Amino acid sequence: MKNVLSISLILIAMGCTQQATFTYPETAKGDVVDDYHGTAVPDPYRWLEDDMSDETAAWVKAQNELTFSYLESIPFRDALKERMTEIWNYPKMGTPFKEGDLYFYSYNTGLQNQSILFMKKSLEEEGEVFLDPNGFSDDGTVALAGLSFSGDHKYAAYGISRGGSDWREFFIKDVETGMDLEDHLEWIKFSGMSWYKDGFFYTRYDKPEEGDKMKGANINAKVYYHRAGTGQSEDLLIHRDEAHPEWGFGVGVTEDEQYMFLTVTESTSGNALAFRKAGIDDTPFTWLDEDFDDDYSPIGNHENMLYVLTNSEAPLYRLVGIDLNNPGRENWVDIIPEQGNVLESATLAGGKIIASYLQDASNAAYVFELDGSMLHEVSLPGIGSLGGFSGKMKDDTAFYSFTSFNYPTTTFKYSIEENTS
Repeated sequence: MKNVLSISLILIAMGCTQQATFTYPETAKGDVVDDYHGTAVPDPYRWLEDDMSDETAAWVKAQNELTFSYLESIPFRDALKERMTEIWNYPKMGTPFKEGDLYFYSYNTGLQNQSILFMKKSLEEEGEVFLDPNGFSDDGTVALAGLSFSGDHKYAAYGISRGGSDWREFFIKDVETGMDLEDHLEWIKFSGMSWYKDGFFYTRYDKPEEGDKMKGANINAKVYYHRAGTGQSEDLLIHRDEAHPEWGFGVGVTEDEQYMFLTVTESTSGNALAFRKAGIDDTPFTWLDEDFDDDYSPIGNHENMLYVLTNSEAPLYRLVGIDLNNPGRENWVDIIPEQGNVLESATLAGGKIIASYLQDASNAAYVFELDGSMLHEVSLPGIGSLGGFSGKMKDDTAFYSFTSFNYPTTTFKYSIEENTS
């Protein structure tokens, strides 16, 4: 009956939309004309690109007033909101992950703007709050945007985003005391935090000119190393490429902190990949692939073997092994060759490879030895979608979530050696 009611409300709303007439605010036209190789191209709305101007703010205000005057007049809007709130109001728990002797997981009581990060020493005990993003701001517009723990599990670096911006600010929290250090890093975009020793690598841009924060071009990205407990002005410059100002960079460090790899992007697909021994000196990177035709995602290493998930010569993806002592492409080996289904992800955990495939519009997972020998399939509750796996090479367990149309999202603890959940 409720489904019938919902469909009826949607049909009524469509009818109301079709019958309504509006007097839209007038949008002024400018006289900007660009000349592209002799062809004049008018751009009368160029003035709207200045998102900080009073004129743009007034235009947005007028558009919002018209929109909300209609939305607020819909007679069943409150009933629909009440029903949607009712069915969304249930507890939600994220997939746990382990850092040192502690387990971390996100939890939302139902209607909180952001899930809270909890920690506990054992899975049986009640967790305590580690980081609550809801306290970042009074109006709820500051969000958690990244989290990374140091290799010794002493620190947790986390990022925030203000008002949905791509700009990030990084902070560091002492795990034992729960207190933030004084570290505050700014002018960061499209960057993670990759720990090495007592600091981490990250990518940032130069501070933009006044008024250009939200509209300036993102060029000349640089990779820095930040040591915990120091100011950003003391960060070490690790990599930049002035000959290619539009390239983006990301740095990852292997779990054993023996190697670091550099990913380079020039668009939304395809990347170049390089590596070197981990460190903060000026040792140059060695290129594994300098083109941008394919995707390369390092998932970790075992000793000198780097495992990379790629669609190079494999549209459905494969997992390759690269001997970093002999890294030429002619020496790459297929660890998990391309098969008939899409290899969506691969995780190194418990000395094994856990691979997740998209198979007939649902997920299936398999466990492999590090040389690619298949051991067994992970038994799932049915046909559905996987989330995970979370685990480290030295762990004997991993966590994953499973959900389907008739199976609520459920988190499982998986014994890697025994193949039991």
